[in-house]
Amino acid sequence: MNLDLFLAHVNNSKAVKHDTELYSFMCQLSAQAIEITHKLNNELHTPEEVIELFSELTGKNVDCSFRVFPPFFTDCGKNITLGKRVFINSGCQFQDQGGIVIGDDVLIGPKVVLATLNHGEQPDDRGTLDRKSVV
Repeated sequence: MNLDLFLAHVNNSKAVKHDTELYSFMCQLSAQAIEITHKLNNELHTPEEVIELFSELTGKNVDCSFRVFPPFFTDCGKNITLGKRVFINSGCQFQDQGGIVIGDDVLIGPKVVLATLNHGEQPDDRGTLDRKSVV
C-alpha cells in the first residue's frame, strides 16, 4: 500500500473496512499526523516553519500566505488541500481521510471540526468507515 493508492481509494468515496491493508495504512498516516501536529502545537514557530510543517503534514506545497493559530489537529493530513490566503483559527480539528479542500481566501473560525468519516450504521458494520469530502 502507498499514499497514491490510498488517496485514489478514499477520494472515490469508497469505504475502508477494518482489518485490511488499507485500514492499517490509514493508521500509519494517523501516527505521522499526530507526530507533526505535536511539533506544531507544542513549540514556537515562525510563519515559515509553520508552512514547512503543514507542507510535511499534507504532502503538498502550502502557499506562503497560509496562517494557522495552534493548536490544530488532524488524523491524517495527507488529504487536505489548501488554497491561498487561508487562515485557520485555534482549536480546529480536521478528519480528512475523505478529503478536505479549502479554497482561496477562506477563514475558518476557532474550534471548527470538519469531519469526512462516518461508521456503518449496523452493529456488524461499525468497523467500516464511509467517506465523503468537504469542499
